[in-house]
Amino acid sequence: MKHYFSLLISKEVKALLCVSIFCLSLVLGCAAVFKGASDNVDFSSEPDGAKVYVNGVLRGTTPVELKLESKRTYNIEFKKEGYETRNFTLTNHVGVGWVVLDVIFGIVPVVVDAATGSWYVLDQDYVKVELEKE
Repeated sequence: MKHYFSLLISKEVKALLCVSIFCLSLVLGCAAVFKGASDNVDFSSEPDGAKVYVNGVLRGTTPVELKLESKRTYNIEFKKEGYETRNFTLTNHVGVGWVVLDVIFGIVPVVVDAATGSWYVLDQDYVKVELEKE
């Protein structure tokens, strides 16, 4: 009898876990859970020490790693005294694999990932520029 009771609990726990995972997949989007709505991007310059402006806001000095929202496009400026300013546009795209996974799990994950921008991936995770003297 004791052995039967432990098997019963084990099956119930397994069933509860399966139902919980299924319910979470309906509430949350695949990309939002596994990837998130932002990407890390490393910025560097030759020579080092350039100020990095993201959409006009100073965010650091090279070399620097920044966490940026995946759903946006960014205008990046590299500025260093005595060197010409370099501009770079960082773009994004929709990760088709995330969309497919969301569709498989239903409408709620599609809505969550579309609303949070988690479907998007930045086109580059490393940007390096060479600065020219003025």
